[in-house]
Amino acid sequence: MDHIRVLDDAVAIEVALDPIRASILDALAEPGSAASVAATVGLTRQKVNYHLKALETHGLVEPAGVRAWGGITERYVQRSARHLVVAPDVLEGKAPDPNQVADRLSAAYLVAVSARTVSEAGSIAGNATAGTRVPTLTVDTVIGFKSPEDRAAFAVELQSALAELVAKYHHDDGRPHRLTVSSYPAPKEQS
Repeated sequence: MDHIRVLDDAVAIEVALDPIRASILDALAEPGSAASVAATVGLTRQKVNYHLKALETHGLVEPAGVRAWGGITERYVQRSARHLVVAPDVLEGKAPDPNQVADRLSAAYLVAVSARTVSEAGSIAGNATAGTRVPTLTVDTVIGFKSPEDRAAFAVELQSALAELVAKYHHDDGRPHRLTVSSYPAPKEQS
């Protein structure tokens, strides 16, 4: 089971968002049979089987084995990923273009860059051969700035350090990698 799968097919998204099928996906955090899922979600085994076929057709569930008992063979399935994320380009046919956002310091620009990242990384991961590790680097941290001036000074130093590193390691004939760095106020934790 993958940790995250980016859905880029509108029909698969529609299948996943159906309330009954969403409850079946929730019930399949661990492998289950049509009978065990039916007991969890309160439907008949036949109805669950119908929905499982649709989920499997769109790659949202996958076989997880069989169990024979009492002359019956029970088929088990599981979610294909723990978390499903909708690719931003599904709704409009393409991800937002960060170059269309004039204000590089705006939330709109950050969201456009992040949407492009989800679309591109999701596509690359989805097209990779099973078991192939996609070369990525993610740095995620929280920093508390004492003042807006400290935040601005940090930004200047970070840009300078990144420019130096890019100049040191960039080769025109090398394989291009996209590097994004973002900062935004962390949301307050909900109690």
